[in-house]
Amino acid sequence: MTTSIVAEDLPKARKREQRGWYWYDFANSGFQTTVITVFLGPYLTALAEKAAGRADGFVAFLGIDMRAKAYFSAVVTISVVLQIVVMPIAGALADHTGRKKELLALFAYLGAAATLGFYFVAGDAYALGGALFVTANVAFGAAMVIYNSFLPQIAGPEERDAVSSRGWGFGYLGGFLLLAVNLALYQGSGIDQGLAVRISLASAGLWWAVFTVIPMLRLRNRPVGSHDATPGAAIAGSFRQLGRTIAGLRRYPRSLLFLLAYLIYNDGVQTVISFSATYADQELGLSKDVQITAILMVQFVAFGGALLLGWLGARFGTKRTVLASLVVWTAVVGIAYFLEKGAAVQFYAIAFLIAIVLGGTQALSRSLYSLVIPPGREAEYFSLFEVSDKGSALLGSLTLTVALQVTDSYRAAILSLMIFFVLGFALLMVVNLPRAVREAGNEPPTHL
Repeated sequence: MTTSIVAEDLPKARKREQRGWYWYDFANSGFQTTVITVFLGPYLTALAEKAAGRADGFVAFLGIDMRAKAYFSAVVTISVVLQIVVMPIAGALADHTGRKKELLALFAYLGAAATLGFYFVAGDAYALGGALFVTANVAFGAAMVIYNSFLPQIAGPEERDAVSSRGWGFGYLGGFLLLAVNLALYQGSGIDQGLAVRISLASAGLWWAVFTVIPMLRLRNRPVGSHDATPGAAIAGSFRQLGRTIAGLRRYPRSLLFLLAYLIYNDGVQTVISFSATYADQELGLSKDVQITAILMVQFVAFGGALLLGWLGARFGTKRTVLASLVVWTAVVGIAYFLEKGAAVQFYAIAFLIAIVLGGTQALSRSLYSLVIPPGREAEYFSLFEVSDKGSALLGSLTLTVALQVTDSYRAAILSLMIFFVLGFALLMVVNLPRAVREAGNEPPTHL
């Protein structure tokens, strides 16, 4: 988005809209932490194992025999395949109609409703749990496309790193608060653990629904040049616009290279996030209490980590800061392979390393990407960005599924993720970002 469109807003109005924008990250982060990172992976795996009759057994899954321990990563893979289809359409539709607020509400409340449905997943209902997760995760990703596309409209190039980092940091605060409540429920309520897990999962849907009200009140749609009157015509127009987006990527080769680098290294980030609780439970034998307190610590530290990396980006350059964070991620995956069974202190230490770089890697990448896309088509291009953003990742989850299916080893699976950070680092290193920004029609900030 050109700076003139941002500049037409009075500073007070722009700040108010930015504060409203932060609240959506606060709203949906409970799904990221409570559902994906902590409870759902181990819970669905346990349900699948119960249905299989033994821990190393198989369950029926789309006509094939699937190891019970690989069920959750397989469901994640399916959800991302569907995200790849839905998210670009959602982005093109948002840009074509200009009705970003309405589309954000549609996908957010669909995801929240599906997440509330986890309360009914019990016994051996692993298939119901998988279906609800696919629905919720696809809606989550589509809503994030719309949410991210507001960034260039509410913040100029020089303030975008800070605004993006604050949004991510505020999201970690929301995830921390909800997970703290669920930790108290799980540890101290005295109710059955299975029921506590189901209540915790459903609470993320309620949290998502309630706090989405705030951005709905503060964000506003921007006018577009023209749009078709009927929904059918608008959807048809969105498909045509999506085709132009994909074809138009050839005109921005450096933007395309940055997107490819991001998709690869963020695949690794998202897979580590979604797999961490399962790895701690199944391979390290750590209790649910250790897992939850570690994630709570990650959420708390990541709030400061996102702000820290935002400050480092402004001081030393955004690209250099992201590259340094990828070095840390590579080290984290390598160290995770050698963690000892039952070693809670080791798990806490590696979780602390993750927390330092987690939010900053994603927030600064989002800010960089907002600079290398053409003005006026933010939602379209952010749909491509979002394919590997929060919640899950296709190549990473598929790599885990194959590694578990072939080796039956969680350690081999976690080590396989190192390639995502190494390759992502190499691709990002060669991107000429100032030239990419200019080619997209934007002005490079001073700290790029």
